[in-house]
Amino acid sequence: MIQATNNAIRRRIEREKGDAVLMANRAGIVPDAWQSDLLQSDAKQMILLCSRQSGKSTVSSILALHQAIYTANSLILLLSPSLRQSQELFRKLQDFYNALESDSLPQAVEESALRMELSNGSRIIALPGKEATIRGFSGVSLLIIDEASRVEDALYQSVRPMLAVSGGRIILLSTPFGKRGFFHSEWTDGEDWRRVKITADLCPRIDKEWLERERQMIGDWWYLQEYFCEFVETNDQVFSYDDIQAALDSEIKPLFERRN
Repeated sequence: MIQATNNAIRRRIEREKGDAVLMANRAGIVPDAWQSDLLQSDAKQMILLCSRQSGKSTVSSILALHQAIYTANSLILLLSPSLRQSQELFRKLQDFYNALESDSLPQAVEESALRMELSNGSRIIALPGKEATIRGFSGVSLLIIDEASRVEDALYQSVRPMLAVSGGRIILLSTPFGKRGFFHSEWTDGEDWRRVKITADLCPRIDKEWLERERQMIGDWWYLQEYFCEFVETNDQVFSYDDIQAALDSEIKPLFERRN
């Protein structure tokens, strides 16, 4: 009887190792179709342009937890503009971990409100969006940047080298915040990204009547960004993004050329 139980656990572990959807189901999550697709993807770079409350944090947390459990010695960093936001993403991950049956999991040997270390050597760490606090990390297996449109460009450029040697994955998730910054740039012009756009009307958990009332409450500028994922011009912008792009000409030589 015990042997049969152990064999069943081993078979389940092997199935879940190759399919994060199965682990999500065991944690009580029934993913939407787009979430299941991402959970089964092996893309190195993902950018999730998704409405508020669409489930982007949920799918990112499941991906991070699956990485930690099934790939030993993984280093996973959760980064956002503030420590509170990173901590919220980490708390969601903890809840999913606690919802799984503990007999088949690497045990948490160290755990706090900001980090978890598992018995298989994997670490999950929540960090604020401050360059001084994160520069010491290297060999990152998975880097998740939440509310990426609000993260400073300089910080983004300083964390990307953490993936250089490890060949780790990166996930950017956010709603838009104007036509500016690295999030907008990577979405429009970045190379080798798997792009996913989920607007509020595609999420079965968001009531359509509530959405219409919300539009009347907050106005089009916020509504189109927060719920329909449109990169809207900033309020203080003198020239539109499209006008600026149209004015550029790659054939015109600069007045001054940089010298080494």
